Amino acid sequence: MSLLRTDRSWRAEVRGRVPVRYLPQATPAHLRGTWLEARPARIERAVADALARPTHGWLVVAASADVPRGRSVVRRVAGREVVLWRDADGGVLAGPGACPHLGARLHGCDVVDGAVLCRWHGMPLGRDTRPPWATFAAHDDGVLVWARVGVVEDGAEPTQHPVLAARPVADGAIASVVSLAATCEPRDIVANRLDPWHGAWLHPYAFSDLAVDDAASSDDRLVLEVAYRLGRTFAVPVRAEFTCPDSHTVVMTITDGEGVGSVVETHATPLTAPGEHPARTVMTEAVVATSDRAGFRVARRLAPLVRVGMRASQTQLWADDLEYAARRYALRRGLV
Repeated sequence: MSLLRTDRSWRAEVRGRVPVRYLPQATPAHLRGTWLEARPARIERAVADALARPTHGWLVVAASADVPRGRSVVRRVAGREVVLWRDADGGVLAGPGACPHLGARLHGCDVVDGAVLCRWHGMPLGRDTRPPWATFAAHDDGVLVWARVGVVEDGAEPTQHPVLAARPVADGAIASVVSLAATCEPRDIVANRLDPWHGAWLHPYAFSDLAVDDAASSDDRLVLEVAYRLGRTFAVPVRAEFTCPDSHTVVMTITDGEGVGSVVETHATPLTAPGEHPARTVMTEAVVATSDRAGFRVARRLAPLVRVGMRASQTQLWADDLEYAARRYALRRGLV
């Protein structure tokens, strides 16, 4: 019996140290369907709950790394051009994307002492210029840049900062951001993320062994067990939950298993003005990964190389998911 206990203890210790499990990938013929659990009414209730959560006008407009010092960047948001640049202290500023002089697009302009210098004639535009040009509230959370340029919902008030999800501490994490556009509305991207049941079928190369914990889930919180594939033979099982801080954001947080505390944030930012069709939306996904394993500390030292792989994986997944979102939009608009 002592040998048996020793063997079990050894196995338990190995399982605690090594997150990878032997989980052969099932073929479609042996993969259990999830269509009965993915009930349309259930998904719509979760979407409705998310859409009721105010943004207070804040929308994600860029990755932090996309707004350098010394150069302006223009993004299209909700039907308008928005110029982003950094003040002399490095803080992000935002304003209208067209120069008031003759309408030049303020993209790629030099920024000197916190003022954008229009490329056409050099007109300075900044926080303290005349006219003042930093007219939109902006916030850099260290991974993403937000601007308060969206609609402030009925009953809500503009806030000083966006509603931010909890993330791992920056100096102990690796962050990767991708942005992709699709013909759909923000609600279609949110609906895609609030349907975790599609994961093992639409992305069998990435996920398997997916099961939603109905007892722990509700309309505003989905809890599931899922395994991240490492090829056809091995996978890393985790427990995760999906929540919506606001109507344009879905956050997946790993709560048990490898990478506890890691998050995947999905932000939907409209390109077109409200009510304009066909609608275009940018999906921005920020993966902020962490781990207390020694190997992750090595990965952090190689973060630029690791991000290349992370972005490739994110892009592959969203190629499928944006097709899902666009199809949902087309069906709702009667386009098919």
